[in-house]
Amino acid sequence: MPKAKIAYLCTECGAHSVKWVGQCPDCAAWNTLSETRVSVAKAGPGLSATTLEDLPGDIEFRHPTGFGEFDRVLGGGLVPGAVVLLGGDPGVGKSTLLQQVSANLMQEAPVCYATGEESLRQIGQRSLRLGLDAAAMNLLSDTSIENVLSEARKCQARILIIDSMQTMVSTAVPSAPGSVAQLRDGVGKIVQFAKQNDVAVFIIGHVTKEGAIAGPRVVEHMVDTVLYFESDPTSRYSMIRSVKNRFGASGEMGVFAMTETGFLEVNNPSAIFLSRESVDEPGSVVSVTWEGSRPLLVEIQALVADGNSNYAKRLAQGVDQNRLALLLAVLQRHGSLSVTDEDVFVNVVGGLRIHETAVDLPILLAIASSFRDRAAPKRLVCFGEIGLAGEIRPVRFGAERIAAAAKQGFTRAIVPQANVPKKSPAGIEIVGIRRLSEALDEAF
Repeated sequence: MPKAKIAYLCTECGAHSVKWVGQCPDCAAWNTLSETRVSVAKAGPGLSATTLEDLPGDIEFRHPTGFGEFDRVLGGGLVPGAVVLLGGDPGVGKSTLLQQVSANLMQEAPVCYATGEESLRQIGQRSLRLGLDAAAMNLLSDTSIENVLSEARKCQARILIIDSMQTMVSTAVPSAPGSVAQLRDGVGKIVQFAKQNDVAVFIIGHVTKEGAIAGPRVVEHMVDTVLYFESDPTSRYSMIRSVKNRFGASGEMGVFAMTETGFLEVNNPSAIFLSRESVDEPGSVVSVTWEGSRPLLVEIQALVADGNSNYAKRLAQGVDQNRLALLLAVLQRHGSLSVTDEDVFVNVVGGLRIHETAVDLPILLAIASSFRDRAAPKRLVCFGEIGLAGEIRPVRFGAERIAAAAKQGFTRAIVPQANVPKKSPAGIEIVGIRRLSEALDEAF
């Protein structure tokens, strides 16, 4: 047994130090270094090198999960040997979704479901409640990471689910479950197991009160894919977003609906972000945003009200609030519309968070619509970035956005001049603009 060494690990960032200090030298947090014993294991026999031509012929194979939306987020399916980290708030449905995915995957490959949070009876009760055909699934209720990997190897599982990583303990690290040392060592063993045995692994991770996956960021760097489960308590819809993916595009989003029988995928997410009853009201404009590899139609709402104090309020939900202040200054300077003494509120319907600038133009048109108490024309859609000089800048995937709007029945689109396609889709009129003043004239 190699002699254990003493090290000090930061509970915030995972940095290690040979001696204790009051402030972490990496993240500058105070009183976060904790003592731990690290055993130095002897290196085993190395693996021999190989060539690309010696690889198996099914190198492009991916396991379909049974959910098209989940396959989209993963980049086209589950890659053998991939390690996927799924994080989300408590009770959001992480275990429920993965149990449904496991039942679908086991139809073509052996699956091992290991849990450290629930008993086998609880797993069975959930399976019956969801109506899953998973009688032959390998179940294990254990917190030893070494035993979990050993049992997965014995049952020749091709897919392994670990629920959750914070409950797993490695005997090589004498620390409490969920500590930085345990997480780093446990994830390292899982990654090594997955790569050497070509086993796809799902890891459920807890999140902090800020919404980030608990533990050091080095854990997210070690895995292949990081997914975040996003859910609004007031909505029956949940979204899974990929923030890292070595086998597909990051930023992909999948939409699911929670029902009594588990999750159902939403094949047309634009329908849930559009409120047809309020589109015809003043202060509402429809835009096309780009999420991952597909367009989404969303409704932008604005409310301009008389200010009751000396300081006008600026509140934005779903878009950057600092960006809103910038756009209001452009609207006053180049749109001849001043809301200096008015309270301005902007909201994206459906709880979606938009990070791109293509909604600049819809935001200002919604504000102008609310201020003038004039509804935008029916079946109107718009997008475009606004510069400080009042110019309308093009955005990426302009033709694809227009085509998506045409499929949803919109008949008129106000877009940047550079985004006007050479051949317009049938049934939609495209108006190209260069200045903000032109957009206001066309919309009202």
